[in-house]
Amino acid sequence: MVITKQKQIEKIKQFLKPKERIFIIGCGECATVCATGGEPEILKMKKLLEQEEFSITGFAIPDAPCNAVQIRKVLRENKQILAGSDSILVLACGLGAQSIKDNMVQDLAIHIGCDTLGMGQTAKNNEFPQTCVGCGDCILELTDTICPVANCAKSLMNGPCGGQNKGKCEINKEKDCAWIKIYESLKKKDSVYLLKEIRYS
Repeated sequence: MVITKQKQIEKIKQFLKPKERIFIIGCGECATVCATGGEPEILKMKKLLEQEEFSITGFAIPDAPCNAVQIRKVLRENKQILAGSDSILVLACGLGAQSIKDNMVQDLAIHIGCDTLGMGQTAKNNEFPQTCVGCGDCILELTDTICPVANCAKSLMNGPCGGQNKGKCEINKEKDCAWIKIYESLKKKDSVYLLKEIRYS
């Protein structure tokens, strides 16, 4: 799942023109789960923007705006409304925003309403720990599925830094050191030899 965090309204407003006519596009999958781009968040954003005298022309929530087929359908169904809009505010990940731009017929400004934090899994208490950054050079086979790029504060590729203390991260003392976790996990499986391969970031 792609993890997003909604931007503060002040950050969004700085890119808007006075009385701009805005169509909002959310996401029915990841951003809905993250509570950043589902219907409640869109309606709240609509209210905030209208209070600032911006005009909301409408909104849509495709299951996945990153899916070209789905976003084309939404854009086609809202063609007339979009013709009367100045811009689209995207409450989804960066991939969704790029997909919207690539599949638009109208040449509308696109505003980004969310920060994309990475990829992760749903956890308890509506927390979304980042567990993958999609680096394109996966080494999970060597680290017993614990990603050092996502889980190490310094994204170190060849073991812990000198700052770890009693298995805790130097940067965030509440967090376990990713490399200590990797070592302990491999040790239990008698696979510590996998750490002998030197990796270059």
